[in-house]
Amino acid sequence: MASLGSARRSSYLAYSVPVLSVLVALIIGAIMLVMLDASPAEGVKAMFDGAFGSGEALISTALKATPLLLVGVGITIAFRANVINIGGEGQMVAGGLLSTATALWLGDALPALIMVPLVLIAGIIGGAIWGSVPGALKAYYGVNEILSTIMLNIVAVQLMNFLLRGPMIDPGEIDRGTRIPQTERLPEAADLPLILGSDRLHIGPLIAILAAIAAYILLWRTPLGYRVRAVGQNPDASKYAGIPVKRTVTLALTMSGAMAGLAGAVLVFGSESHRMVTDGSTAGFTGSAGFNGIVAALFGGLHPLWTIPASFLFGGLLVGGNALQRAVQVPSALILALNGLVVIFVVSTDRYKKLLRERASAAETAAKLAEQENEDPVPAAVGAVEDGPPDRAGPASDDAGGEQGSGEQ
Repeated sequence: MASLGSARRSSYLAYSVPVLSVLVALIIGAIMLVMLDASPAEGVKAMFDGAFGSGEALISTALKATPLLLVGVGITIAFRANVINIGGEGQMVAGGLLSTATALWLGDALPALIMVPLVLIAGIIGGAIWGSVPGALKAYYGVNEILSTIMLNIVAVQLMNFLLRGPMIDPGEIDRGTRIPQTERLPEAADLPLILGSDRLHIGPLIAILAAIAAYILLWRTPLGYRVRAVGQNPDASKYAGIPVKRTVTLALTMSGAMAGLAGAVLVFGSESHRMVTDGSTAGFTGSAGFNGIVAALFGGLHPLWTIPASFLFGGLLVGGNALQRAVQVPSALILALNGLVVIFVVSTDRYKKLLRERASAAETAAKLAEQENEDPVPAAVGAVEDGPPDRAGPASDDAGGEQGSGEQ
């Protein structure tokens, strides 16, 4: 019972570590507010109200969380194959570009019932292609996936700038001479449908949640998911068992990129401007969701289902941070610092969280073994014959004692 209690305590602590990390980051943020002569209480209230205080605030949080969730789901898939995908930004751009090009090419020729799935599938394909490149480089040539995915982020932003300033630019920008890097207004049939009678909330959050559920089913309920997790746990043993390790690693990063590409498509066709636009950087299009999605995945324990609440919580922090800035009139750099603190604390405590889970698993295993030993009568009788004294009460003890006595003679 003591081991079982220790297992439960370690398990509860492991789940509470991310929450405590965010609380510590917020406490440090409150201290920074005091140093700037701002009221921490007013700031916290503004942050909460801005993220969760009204229906419009909840919609803003849900929309902000959607790309984080999709990228985070992709991160969890790659992690199960023991590869690290830092290329969510570039994969989002690739998905956004291919889906935008598809919509521009098709124009108004198709109804929304066909157009919306096509542009979303195009986004998935674009992200998958961008994710398959570092996957193949990792699997077949041993190239570090962290370096290759980061470098492909740079390639993606340059490709986006070239296309949005050239072949895909809005002709009106050329006529006016402004040359803002953006496309023309995309076909209305490709707009993501609005739900719940809102003029802002579209089906993007629902798509992201369904994608997280699908990733969970894929990883834990299908043979392909078993192979991905097996390769992540032990590639040598997986290869000996006949699992194509290189192909599986490539596929894991491809699926991870596909989720990020879907996030890019959702950003384009769920935007209020209904066009793809940037300021010349990846963040100008993605809003840094490719990096923030990594934090959301870590916050959710690198599990697709737990990434759902983690993404909405972190999306709320981002939305609430903007409300805090407006309410207490602090520099925008403070909001960036606050987000950075959350990232640092969540990432730095990940190792401690894993240690707590290992302790919980070990304690739970020990408790189960002890319980089996207490419930199994055969080992107890054998132990009495070999080691115990023959003078126990009851018929069973007498028999055991008689057998022991015969053995000694």
